[in-house]
Amino acid sequence: MAETNQTYQDLGYDKIFVSLDGTERQTKVLHRAIVMAANDNAELYIGHVIDSTALETAGTYPVDLIPSLEKDFRESIAEQVAEAESEPQIKSAKVIVKAGRIRETLKDDMLDVIKPDLVICGARGLSSIKYAILGSISTFLTRSTTCDVLVVK
Repeated sequence: MAETNQTYQDLGYDKIFVSLDGTERQTKVLHRAIVMAANDNAELYIGHVIDSTALETAGTYPVDLIPSLEKDFRESIAEQVAEAESEPQIKSAKVIVKAGRIRETLKDDMLDVIKPDLVICGARGLSSIKYAILGSISTFLTRSTTCDVLVVK
């Protein structure tokens, strides 16, 4: 293969959706999404689902809990969101937080609405027992989306 001086950056992604889970790994995942969105001059959607399953099974659903969890999440990524918003190569950066069952909410309320070209998520590293019972969001995303999925380890 002949060498060229051409740099390949734009991969053709116009809408990039990054799914964050609130863990310490999300900083690395969001950083990767910001870099890729800047390289492709793309729109960046930052999504997070507050898992309501535990609240539903407990039988109580404190109305003030969801806004508090959303506020905590938004604060945890505020610096990186500001970085994305100030990056001239990123067309727009939008944070979307919804409460619900993770898989259904991600697919129905976020991905099916936004229709991204690329989904980025983290590999959570569940134990084999938890994985057998719960599955993984990254596996769910690779199977249920029609676009590319990047799993950041």
